[in-house]
Amino acid sequence: MRPDGKRVRDADPIYTIAPYIMTRRYDALNMITLDIPIEPIHNYIKAQRAKGNAMSHMAIIFAAYLRTVWEFPKLNRFIVNKRIYDRNEFCAALVVLRPGDDETMSKVYFDTSESVLAVQKKMEQYVAESQSPQIKNSMDRIMGALLKIPGLLGFAVGFLKLLDKFGLLPKSVIDASPFHTSLTLTNLASIRTNHIYHHIYEFGTTSVFISMGNMREVPLRTGSEVVITRCLPLGVVMDERICSGSYFAKAFARFRYYLENPAVLEEPAKKE
Repeated sequence: MRPDGKRVRDADPIYTIAPYIMTRRYDALNMITLDIPIEPIHNYIKAQRAKGNAMSHMAIIFAAYLRTVWEFPKLNRFIVNKRIYDRNEFCAALVVLRPGDDETMSKVYFDTSESVLAVQKKMEQYVAESQSPQIKNSMDRIMGALLKIPGLLGFAVGFLKLLDKFGLLPKSVIDASPFHTSLTLTNLASIRTNHIYHHIYEFGTTSVFISMGNMREVPLRTGSEVVITRCLPLGVVMDERICSGSYFAKAFARFRYYLENPAVLEEPAKKE
């Protein structure tokens, strides 16, 4: 039993065998671009601001993904040492640009049932804390300490990888690590860059990485017509070993639905 997940023992045989064939996370990457029409998101942001509520693109994307994971919990699985685990919680790493072009990455915890309004408040607090030059996150402090002693960093990283492989990494280190997450999200549009297919780190447990890029115009079919639509492109990279292709397809179709209809995320998810 790992401190961050529970071993899955009833997976289909093909997915139990897959980690023995594709032993590395970068061996098992599938990539897709989701072009999300931006008009419904913009209209929802304007409607919320008219009510006096701040709302961001990032919060809507997080809320849509959370609700998707609520319905498709296998997205929150991960593979370590050829074993499949259900994650005990949902945590996401976010790359934040600090003043002076300095980047930091730490993580924030969510409940998958949270509403988009609750996600927005949590995101505001997270970004404010991450951008403050006076505040260093847990990983910044750990790396700073290791760098003070020559030669210690290489040994420490190798030792942490070994502990992680056998499920012995302390929960305090897992909580500090931005590489042990349900999702990593980066907003490349904030630096006026196109979306990319970002690699999933071999160290850690991240199974899905999403990058947002510059808006672009995309020809989309509407009925019998092809309409040029302004879209937000999302580059999605997945570890295919955590679930089937059909499961991923259904999950991301649902993710798209929530992004095209963000108002349905205003109420917390409820068990039916």
